[in-house]
Amino acid sequence: MSYIENIYICLGAPLLIATLCMRGRGRRMMLFLLGGMTVCLLSSYISTFLAVVLGSDLLSASLEISPLTEEIMKFLPILFYLLVFEPGRGEVADGVLMTAVGFATFENACYLISNGAGDIMHLMIRGFGTGAMHVVCGFIIAVGLLYLWDRLWIRVAGTIGLISVAITYHGIYNILVSQTGVAAMIGYLIPLLTVALSLIFGRRYYVQDTATPIKK
Repeated sequence: MSYIENIYICLGAPLLIATLCMRGRGRRMMLFLLGGMTVCLLSSYISTFLAVVLGSDLLSASLEISPLTEEIMKFLPILFYLLVFEPGRGEVADGVLMTAVGFATFENACYLISNGAGDIMHLMIRGFGTGAMHVVCGFIIAVGLLYLWDRLWIRVAGTIGLISVAITYHGIYNILVSQTGVAAMIGYLIPLLTVALSLIFGRRYYVQDTATPIKK
């Protein structure tokens, strides 16, 4: 039996209360965190529906349907933010990453409930690997949006291309971690290495100007 709605309520209620009590940037970040958890819940519904319609088994759904559904759903909160408000570049990047963190947090909590907490080492490896994977996918979209969103002629094509890259990265991760032994370990390590490399070599390319709005 699935209790993901119960998990969502238990995790989301304190965040919602904190959001109501906070102001400014802290409130925005908390909303994106809660938004990431919300789209994770919705993604599970959509993926399950598509799997039933297409007649896919659990493994096929996790490899073929989930990456597509999850990356598109993770993009929706920041798309709404871009279209309705005039956020600074740094705010957009932080929002994308916080959405990814919220998504990964809720997904890990659901995995913990479904599979138990007996093997702490496996849970640590999976927790860091899955969290890093979602952050990397968010970072791919964030960096692209910062440089592509204010250029009208490549806005649509660039956004679709970035989401496709994130879906591919996510799909490769799912394929590897669905295996056992060395292949699974490589799958868990790839996002961690990607994050490490981005921290080492990507800092100077990360836009810190939160005051400059992105043009619509």
